[in-house]
Amino acid sequence: MDTNTILVSSTLCTSFLIFQLLFHFVSSWFSAKVSPGFNNLSFEKKIEWNSRVVSTCHSLLVGILGLYIFFFDEAVIADPLWGQSSLATMNIATASGYLISDLLILILYWKVIGDKCYIIHHCTALYAYFFVMKDGVLVYVANFRLLAELSSPFVNQRWFFETLKYSKFSKANVINGILMTVVFFVVRIVAIPPLYGFMLAVYGTEPYRRLGCLLQYSWIFTCIVLDVMNVMWMIKISKGCIKVISLMRQEKANNRLQNGKVD
Repeated sequence: MDTNTILVSSTLCTSFLIFQLLFHFVSSWFSAKVSPGFNNLSFEKKIEWNSRVVSTCHSLLVGILGLYIFFFDEAVIADPLWGQSSLATMNIATASGYLISDLLILILYWKVIGDKCYIIHHCTALYAYFFVMKDGVLVYVANFRLLAELSSPFVNQRWFFETLKYSKFSKANVINGILMTVVFFVVRIVAIPPLYGFMLAVYGTEPYRRLGCLLQYSWIFTCIVLDVMNVMWMIKISKGCIKVISLMRQEKANNRLQNGKVD
């Protein structure tokens, strides 16, 4: 086996095992220590809780590494289509290990946390990352896509607050909600036009033709599938945000009425 194959396979397997350990053992122990309310949750809630803890750990790891690669990894910045970097490849393999781990957990606990959208998302991403890891192409583009994971910790934190019965109007919940909406919009929606602009810019160039038809179509297809899902999730988040803002305004208006301060 060549060096790249060894790096990819060892990182992917290590990632899979670590995320499995986090889900089955570490998360429950750690959560019980930092959040007394964890022990009072039902079995079903604990399963989803642990799943989201693992998701947050993965998102922070690959998201932060992805940011570093995006700004400072000169090898892939200089050649976004064919440039190679051990760190960038490890980041993609780490994400792939997590996706396989999470797919297994989704299947094992389908009645509790099963979601067809996640299955589609994970399988689409794994399909794309397979070519990146196997052929060493589009490494920079794949890491750019991983920046979307920076929104996941805020999405998960919203679920934690809701599960622990935090008020929707609590300061922590409101701040997290604002950050969730802004970060999700920036890394998943604002990032869409530059990506497709880059596709158009390289279309027909010699490096693009070297990719071959399968990689070219796979690149476009997977990006469209993932971005349609991102837009759908953004719409859902926006509706939730608007609903909370409306409820907050209604509550303020009710408070003014009770205090006799209505004009």
